[in-house]
Amino acid sequence: MGGPLLANPRWRWAAASRIGTSHQRLGTRKQDAYGVRLTSRALCTVVSDGAGSASHGGEGASLVCRHLILAFKDWFSNHDHLPGDEVIRCWIDELRDRLSAVAARRNLTRRQFAATLVMLVVFKDELLTLQIGDSALVGRQKGAWEALCWPENGEFASTTYFVTDDPEPRLRLFRGQCEYDAFALFSDGLETIALEQATQQPYARFFDPMIKAVDGADGKGRLAGLSDALAQYLDSPRLCERTDDDKTLILISRR
Repeated sequence: MGGPLLANPRWRWAAASRIGTSHQRLGTRKQDAYGVRLTSRALCTVVSDGAGSASHGGEGASLVCRHLILAFKDWFSNHDHLPGDEVIRCWIDELRDRLSAVAARRNLTRRQFAATLVMLVVFKDELLTLQIGDSALVGRQKGAWEALCWPENGEFASTTYFVTDDPEPRLRLFRGQCEYDAFALFSDGLETIALEQATQQPYARFFDPMIKAVDGADGKGRLAGLSDALAQYLDSPRLCERTDDDKTLILISRR
């Protein structure tokens, strides 16, 4: 493919985030959030899932996405390279302080805004991922899907890690050359449908049919029609029979 990836004008994506049937039954809000920002210099996209045990996890997830998208936006406005690990850890500390301040104003604890995080940043031909918890990221290289951020559970299968954890969050950072022409980020509501636990590999039969439409779409940036179709799929009875959790999925292609 050759050349810096962001010189390629055809980065485009479809994205949707839908409430799970379990939240509908309980009358609670959707806990997932996401953000995508594409410029001539960088592609940044993030998914966050509020903890089911946290009273304000959905608000925490929204704050996570906004904070990190804005941090990278400001960085790339003034720098021609990816931020270093220490800079990113400082942003996470600032995010935690912000969550604490929001919680204190409402006589709550920061833990009540607990949320996970998975983020992809592509700058020129470099790739950066951030992960805290059990949301996931996969990429396609030479037609094959592979996991870049595998869901990480805590001591027990039903637990995971959050941005709000003390004394510090379990942040995983990965850097490398970007040799992928498609990505998918998603919350844990799709984990059992999109990932094969035994082999720790993505299910190609799940991703291939959906990314095909994004591959073949005209234009760049957000694909409104495909995003609407993706939302309908995430709300479909067929899918909701297999998962009652919130479901967020971002499909990205530059093919």
